[in-house]
Amino acid sequence: MAYGQSGETNVRKRHARQDEIRRIVRQGRIRTQRDLVERLEAEGYVCTQATVSRDITEMGLKKLPEGVYVLAEDLHLQRMISELVVSVVHTNNMLLVKASPGTAPGVAAALDAADYAGILGSIAGDDTVLVITADEESAQHLQDQIAKFRGR
Repeated sequence: MAYGQSGETNVRKRHARQDEIRRIVRQGRIRTQRDLVERLEAEGYVCTQATVSRDITEMGLKKLPEGVYVLAEDLHLQRMISELVVSVVHTNNMLLVKASPGTAPGVAAALDAADYAGILGSIAGDDTVLVITADEESAQHLQDQIAKFRGR
């Protein structure tokens, strides 16, 4: 049993570390694995560069031409938003995302796949997506991310 419990603990630690990597990559400009190790250490995670390298591979992180890491799901979302989203507004914990006609279901699916913290769910029509977030702060953060992806 001890081996099984240890294995479960390691899996939990890996998932927690990868969640933190996801947060760090989304918030900052990480250029090297060493930068990521240092940021993780600042958050209380003790790990080696080899561990981070395995996490990067497992999570599917990509390095952009400008030399920063990005999550694969964010690349897809960025492409969808930059090409299809017309506008976004939020009130309280809800966002209204206007998209090109016929594309809202794809935009909603990309938002759902990105697995952003604070998004509770979305409903898509033909050219409109309603996103419900946990709170107003999450809605504002998502609106800011969408604006960033749109280049605004």
